[in-house]
Amino acid sequence: MDNRYETIAAIATAPGLGGVAILRLSGPEAYVIADGITRLKTPPSQRTANTFVHTSLYAADGAVLDDALVLFFRAPRSYTGEDTVEFQTHGGAVVAQQVLERLYQLGARPAGPGEFTRRAFLNGRLDLTQAEAVADVIAARTPRAERAARANLQGRLGAALEPLYEDTLRLSVETEHLLDFDEGELPDDFFLAAQARLTMLTQRAEAMLATWHEGRLVREGALVVLAGLPNAGKSTVLNLLLGYNRAIVSDEAGTTRDSLEETFVLDGVPIRLTDTAGLREAPGAIEREGVARARELLARADAVLYLIAATTTDMPPEGAIVVQTKADLLPPGAERSSLSISVKEAPEVAREALCQALRETLQLSAGETTHAALANARQFTGLTEAVEALQCANEEFARGEMGYVTAAQQLRRAAQSLGQLLGRVWSDDLLDQVFSSFCVGK
Repeated sequence: MDNRYETIAAIATAPGLGGVAILRLSGPEAYVIADGITRLKTPPSQRTANTFVHTSLYAADGAVLDDALVLFFRAPRSYTGEDTVEFQTHGGAVVAQQVLERLYQLGARPAGPGEFTRRAFLNGRLDLTQAEAVADVIAARTPRAERAARANLQGRLGAALEPLYEDTLRLSVETEHLLDFDEGELPDDFFLAAQARLTMLTQRAEAMLATWHEGRLVREGALVVLAGLPNAGKSTVLNLLLGYNRAIVSDEAGTTRDSLEETFVLDGVPIRLTDTAGLREAPGAIEREGVARARELLARADAVLYLIAATTTDMPPEGAIVVQTKADLLPPGAERSSLSISVKEAPEVAREALCQALRETLQLSAGETTHAALANARQFTGLTEAVEALQCANEEFARGEMGYVTAAQQLRRAAQSLGQLLGRVWSDDLLDQVFSSFCVGK
């Protein structure tokens, strides 16, 4: 339900100790409430936009809650597009909460997760891809991910999807208009022209769809699993890639009995590196459980580094990056694999060889992402549905007048899917889905 007639308030900074806490107040009664918590000669309701003042904030009984900077924003030139007042108080667990409770007493209600950004979308300040990018900027785990999210916040993804939506909608409207024609009265060249336009639209949509791999890796990271027989050197390689000793290294088989996950950054992409139990018929129940978990991780991994000690033989799973470890134990002249490393003798060379293998398998680009890229599963699913609908419409147009009605239906479906990506078509359920993962105060 659109409840923008209500005034909302929340703490916008993270909980815990800190020098400053920021409280946000937005809605039609923002300035009335701000007047109630301050005692300024020139009250907030009479102050001009984009100004601030240092003042005390008061409880209902006149006691001073805190002194604060108070910033004034007027609709529509605010983050939410509404009248907004922000309070910068002292940080900590008590002061900001007391000020927030006073704002509630004066008529504000608690803001829900992402409600400020939701209002920014509803008031036309952001499209839906930009709104999602707000959360991505906050959640970014690497500078590259932050820069990609900020580019989408500035409208890069929306600018790429907008013309695709407009062109699809235009063809859909033209097709709907011709539904009023009787059979045999349609323009002779309409079907061929529509198919040509659909082919171009599909190619553009598929090109956008191909950006999902890179966008997902930059935003979410990649799961890389270290696997192999016991004593293949998995823990040693984990420590090498991380740059510090995280896993216990021992000659005793079965030292790693459970999965151990840590993260390092490769070309701006978070790599979730998981050391697993050695794959064997384990003698104990605990180690058997570790082996079972290792096999589950192998099925979900974006890449698998399968380690085989130089002095043993093993059969790696299909698609794995096969790494021959402990190459220093090979006798002179012995055959080496294409990826043969010795952490003991040449750790830096070994690390770079492993990183290069991961770059190639994960298809990582070393440079910045300069093009628009899909950033989340909702966008990928919506664009996939649009591509399928465009392809179906093209197939139906190929049938001539026999497939005309179905083609019109598929074009409507494609336009709706693309419209939902941008927020040009939306429902409360869609917005609930998008903003439920946001933090309160944003």
